[in-house]
Amino acid sequence: MKKLVPWVILLAIPPLFGDTIEFTADALSGFTGKKNEYTLLEGNAQVTTKKIKISADTIELSGEDFRFVTASGGVKGTNIDDDMDFECENLSYDREREIVTLREGAKIVDNPNEVTAKAEVIEYNQKTGVAILQINIELRQKDAVCTSAFAIYRKDEQMLEMSGNPRIEKSDDVFRARDIVMNLDTEEIKLDGRVRGTVKDSKKEDEPRKEAPAETPAAETAAAVPAQEAPATEAAAPAPAAESPAPQEPAPEQAHE
Repeated sequence: MKKLVPWVILLAIPPLFGDTIEFTADALSGFTGKKNEYTLLEGNAQVTTKKIKISADTIELSGEDFRFVTASGGVKGTNIDDDMDFECENLSYDREREIVTLREGAKIVDNPNEVTAKAEVIEYNQKTGVAILQINIELRQKDAVCTSAFAIYRKDEQMLEMSGNPRIEKSDDVFRARDIVMNLDTEEIKLDGRVRGTVKDSKKEDEPRKEAPAETPAAETAAAVPAQEAPATEAAAPAPAAESPAPQEPAPEQAHE
C-alpha cells in the first residue's frame, strides 16, 4: 500500500494582503501564472492564515495572490481574531473582502458570547463582525432559542434582528411577530407587526397555594367577632322592656273619678 506523504507549503504574499498562507494536504496539484494561481489540496487539507484556519476534505486556492479559498467536505475552522468556530459542508472565503460564506449545515459558535447559530447559509464579515443567516435559522444563547427564516447577528453590539416568521422561546415564554429585535446582553426584546406571545408567571401561580391556609383562619376569626357581639346587644334589649310600666299610669285617674 502506497503511503501518502502530506505536503507542507508556506507562501509569503506581501503585495496584496501582507499575509502568509500555510497549507497541508495528502496530495497537491495546481499551476502558477503571472496574475492567476490555482492550487488544489486533497485529503486532510488544511489552510491557515493570520485571520482564519480551515480544514476540509478538499480545499482550492485561486485568483491573484490566492485571493479566493473554497473548501468542501466536512469543513471546520476558526475565525482567529473573533474566536469564532464554524462548521459546514461547503465554504468560500474572499481574503480581500474578508468575507466567509458557509453553506449546507452551516454553524457558527461565538465562544466569548456563548452564542451558537445554525442555518443553511451564513455569511460572516470579519471586518464588521456581522453575520447574515438565511433559511432554517436557530440561534441559542443561555435559555433563549431564536428561530426565523432570515436574521442578522451583530457580534460586537450583541444584537439579533430577525424576520420571516421569527419566534423567541425563553424559559416558558414565547414571543412572535413580523419582526423581532433582541439585545442578547440585556435580553430586551422589541416586537413589531402581528405581535403574539404567551408569558407564564410562575410566582402568581405559587402564591395562592401558599397564602390559602393563612387566609382561611383569618376570615373565620373576622366572622366570629360579630357573632360574639350580637348576643351582648340582644341581652341589653330587655332593659327597656322592664321599664314599660308606663302604660299603667291611667289607672289612678279612673280611681279619682
